[in-house]
Amino acid sequence: MHDLLSNKLGALGVFIEERTNRALNDLSPSAAAVLSTLHFQPGLTTTELSKVVAVSQPTAVRLLDGLHRRGFVERGAPAGRFTPLSLTDAGRTEVCRLQHERIAALGSLLRILEPDDLDRFETMLDRILADATTSRARARTTCRLCEHELCGPGICPIGNRATEIERGDHGA
Repeated sequence: MHDLLSNKLGALGVFIEERTNRALNDLSPSAAAVLSTLHFQPGLTTTELSKVVAVSQPTAVRLLDGLHRRGFVERGAPAGRFTPLSLTDAGRTEVCRLQHERIAALGSLLRILEPDDLDRFETMLDRILADATTSRARARTTCRLCEHELCGPGICPIGNRATEIERGDHGA
């Protein structure tokens, strides 16, 4: 029924992916997700980080090793079997750069829309994102590259839906 529309949505997804990848420069999407996640959630362990970034624990270790070599990530003092992770000043600068470039690159796709069209598109997009959200864990993974200061509590359709699910408001 909606095959043509779905096909067009897939094409939009390609444009979004291409623009996002250009904004990341030489970082892989997973490495960028590590930096972004640690920016908004400093102190995570490798295991916690691997879940948010949706990579295996060994892959997370390799990503962290590469980001550590580049001077973006530092490991804190081990607390038992856990080592908290955080960004260096260079890592924080890199996250700000990639967030700015990502938002600008994706925003350029919207420049064709008039203000009323933008409002309607945002309303529809919020509905789609909320409906696709199935859990808090999925919300964290979906938003791993998001600029959380733009789309925080009460604003984010994904986070809001995850909260509804946690409260048992499944039909909301």
